[in-house]
Amino acid sequence: MELVVQFQVLNQSCQCLAWKPRPIVAWGAESQHVVAGYSDGTIRVFSISRTEMELKMHPHAVALTAIAYSTDGEMILSGGKDGLVAVSSPRTGMTIRVLADHKGSPITVLQCTRKQYRDFEVEGGELWLATSSDRRVSVWASDWLKDKCELLDWLSFPAPASPEGLGSLPPSLAAFCPWEPGTLVYVGFGVQKEVLFYSLRKKQVVEKISLPYFATSLSLSPAAHFMAVGFGERLLRLLSCPARDAQDYAGHDDAVHLCRFAPSGRRLLTASHSAVLVWELTGG
Repeated sequence: MELVVQFQVLNQSCQCLAWKPRPIVAWGAESQHVVAGYSDGTIRVFSISRTEMELKMHPHAVALTAIAYSTDGEMILSGGKDGLVAVSSPRTGMTIRVLADHKGSPITVLQCTRKQYRDFEVEGGELWLATSSDRRVSVWASDWLKDKCELLDWLSFPAPASPEGLGSLPPSLAAFCPWEPGTLVYVGFGVQKEVLFYSLRKKQVVEKISLPYFATSLSLSPAAHFMAVGFGERLLRLLSCPARDAQDYAGHDDAVHLCRFAPSGRRLLTASHSAVLVWELTGG
């Protein structure tokens, strides 16, 4: 539990970051890389092993709000406060595509997942989603080497008028479900406080799980059927799916604005205003 490496960028705030996926091949000492998005619209790629910045790109004119690597690590997807999504190559430093489908609403989530070519009858080895704060989710099938990017689905979740006294609306968050292929999970401001499971094959919501409050953060375990949901009420809920068993945990000093499972699924990291908590999951 000690600081190993630190990168500092003067006069800019880091808004989002992502680890480069590990290569599929087991041999070779691959260097660890992190990509970070900043308030001036720039992206920086840092090498952990060499402790240096390797690349700086400027695909956005406004602050970044979300960033992700493609599943093979060959592309960087970034979303801005203006709703534009850029696809950039860390090898060349060039932005190869800009998508304006969410224009006008900040991007809240970008996520990529592998898929088989026969899934959904579209070409490409990857699915990815973009979520914006206006409760819209777009799902895409891509083959970046062939410069193919096809819109697979477009979701828009209804909501009532913003209630008085609510300073800001809860974020719109979506994620691919690791244990249900072809399904994505969504939470956000809406008519009900709930988690929605949407089937990309059936084109409909197939399951709903009620929540005590609107969610402020969401993470799905890649190793077990667990979902972590954070709330503005300083509460963390761990849901077991599909049994829906729920356990609530206190201990945060403010809204739980970040939940993140470790790749092993054995640990969960959560963050609030001035505290980072690490939880260990025991049992099945």
